[in-house]
Amino acid sequence: MNSRQEAALQAHAEDFIAVHKGDVMKALKEMIVLNGHLQERLDALTAQRRAAR
Repeated sequence: MNSRQEAALQAHAEDFIAVHKGDVMKALKEMIVLNGHLQERLDALTAQRRAAR
């Protein structure tokens, strides 16, 4: 990751923490849950594509 990408990621992280009223642990837990949901959706799409072959 270059410095520009790192700065953008930092800004998004700070915004996400602000949404959770500065509670870093709450923000981290929410991010883990959201990533889990996204992974489930990706897995479902991958399974659909494999089944279509």
